[in-house]
Amino acid sequence: QVQLVESGGGLVQPGGSLRLSCAASGSSFSLYNMGWYRQAPGKQRELVANTGVYINYADSVKGRFTISRDNSKNTVYLQMNSLKPEDTAVYYCNARHVQLGTSYWGQGTQVTVSS
Repeated sequence: QVQLVESGGGLVQPGGSLRLSCAASGSSFSLYNMGWYRQAPGKQRELVANTGVYINYADSVKGRFTISRDNSKNTVYLQMNSLKPEDTAVYYCNARHVQLGTSYWGQGTQVTVSS
């Protein structure tokens, strides 16, 4: 069982930056592929970025967002720069076991980009 707690969301002006953090409880953090997803009102949840063997980004965030992880702290980060109003969404952290495929979600953190 893995519990995920996101933090770092908030209100930011267009062009601004935020860094999201996701702290994972439990052991064997390194055995999980970690990812960030987001869901805007009226839209489906979509992948923002994930890190496993490779790092993948949604086309809409390439060059602006950076995902990273610190296995010593059981934490994954999402650095978001040059934020746009269309980045407004609830951002969710996801952990997926590399062998078992078991998936866990955090509770989400709201990111609002508005002037």
